[in-house]
Amino acid sequence: MSLLSVAPILDIQGLCKEFHGFAAVSDVTLQIKRGDIHALIGPNGAGKTTLFNLLTGFLKPTRGSIIYQSTDIAKIKNAADIALRGMVRSFQISAVFPHMTVLENVRVALQQKEKVSFKFWQSDRSLHHLHDRARELLAEVDLTDFESELAVNLPYGRKRALELATTLALEPELMLLDEPTQGMGHEDVDRVTQLIKKVSSGRTVLMVEHNMNVVSSIADRITVLQRGNVIADGTYAEVSTNPLVMEAYMGTTDAVLAGAHA
Repeated sequence: MSLLSVAPILDIQGLCKEFHGFAAVSDVTLQIKRGDIHALIGPNGAGKTTLFNLLTGFLKPTRGSIIYQSTDIAKIKNAADIALRGMVRSFQISAVFPHMTVLENVRVALQQKEKVSFKFWQSDRSLHHLHDRARELLAEVDLTDFESELAVNLPYGRKRALELATTLALEPELMLLDEPTQGMGHEDVDRVTQLIKKVSSGRTVLMVEHNMNVVSSIADRITVLQRGNVIADGTYAEVSTNPLVMEAYMGTTDAVLAGAHA
């Protein structure tokens, strides 16, 4: 077995982010194992979004390192360059072009990956070579029957599936999913949860998620943040019985298991 296969895909060491003396992320050390679905949870204001912003280059750390694929990406100035290296973030709010078709949305993402821009003086047919791959991605997220539908007409859960397809179009090795089931009904939560499990094959997933049923069902490992600090890290069984976690979640294990607002 090669050293690359056993080394974590993401190794965060002593990561800090301060805003005018306030530490939003404080000395976070965390390893993400290659091939895992790793959940990041914690009460509101715990620092989860700030940590995601640091990982993807939207914020620069006050100190610490973010080693992704053997490179300290904390030193990379352009957030787009991080995505092109294979760490791609799916945002909390569905980010699709509402008045383009489902197929066109995925094609735009493929254009970004292949650095193929649309030129107004060229026929739309010049981009048709991307359609086969776009349809493969739509099949992967169960949207084959919706390819000609305008994105604005999709039910909310299907829009999140479309966003997942556009994320996959960038060929991520590490996918960062920001609250992928937020605002969904039970049926959509179940569908998107199974999609995440499906598309994680051969990839690594780090996700912020509030729904503890989702976390318990698909996460290989869970890290709990509180006030910018890691207070627990382990399996769901280990984390849900950790005294610090129980205190963070209103003082009871039941609050964690019931999915208190993380």
